[in-house]
Amino acid sequence: MRFRFLGTGTSVGVPQIGCSCKTCTSRDPRDRRRRCGAYVTGPDGAFLVDTPPELRLACVEYGIRKVDAVLLTHAHMDHVAGFDDVRRFNTINGTWVECAPDAPGANGRACRCIGKVMPCYAMADTEVQMHRIFPYIGPKGGEMGLFRPMVEFHGDDVFSVAGVHVERLRVEHGFPCCGYLLDDGGAKIAYVSDCHDLPEETLERLGGVEVLVLNCLREREHPTHLSLSRALAYIERIAPGRAYVTHMCHDLTHEEWLGRLRGTCAEPAYDGLEIEV
Repeated sequence: MRFRFLGTGTSVGVPQIGCSCKTCTSRDPRDRRRRCGAYVTGPDGAFLVDTPPELRLACVEYGIRKVDAVLLTHAHMDHVAGFDDVRRFNTINGTWVECAPDAPGANGRACRCIGKVMPCYAMADTEVQMHRIFPYIGPKGGEMGLFRPMVEFHGDDVFSVAGVHVERLRVEHGFPCCGYLLDDGGAKIAYVSDCHDLPEETLERLGGVEVLVLNCLREREHPTHLSLSRALAYIERIAPGRAYVTHMCHDLTHEEWLGRLRGTCAEPAYDGLEIEV
């Protein structure tokens, strides 16, 4: 199983608009943090975890052409604003059929695409919120062509996708939100991009996981995200083989994060980082 970070920044991204701090003006490419998302390649396919605003840019930069499903953690805009770009994968995964040039969707060609519906896994609350944010999404495309995402929502807590066993993890974020535990039959990866507290039941499921990805906004406390000290306390208790912190703001540069985490099993993630288990 391969796991790529599409973005590792907080809700406003890094660099922030109008900011001239040392992180926002850094020349280190690891200090450029898109909003959080991930791309997972399993034995039988690949899927996205969240669809952040810069999803299209990340897919183009990293050559992502295959997406078989989408997993959503929650419906905050920094995690779902790029959802409209799912429609491109409806087309890529679809089937081209012959038709008259004047047929709906042909646009003067002798063929048109029948898009393939994308499975989308999300909590019930998240599905409701997604339909409010994107009222045009659904399992059917437009009559004149594919101009909206074709998705079918699934609310299972445990499921399999792309040959990966997935378990939804309960987290506390002050908003309906979840994490995911991924297992392809080998080592497990836990992904918790947004939370300020991990319930006991989740901590028990995470114990000894091979790879832990955990949000760590900054050193100072925050009401809906983990601070450095709280994230490290969880990492120490969970005792993963290795850990990566994500959802970082601009308070610290990548090099400064490395210094703060020295001597632990954790390191800061960065956009484009790919790990394999």
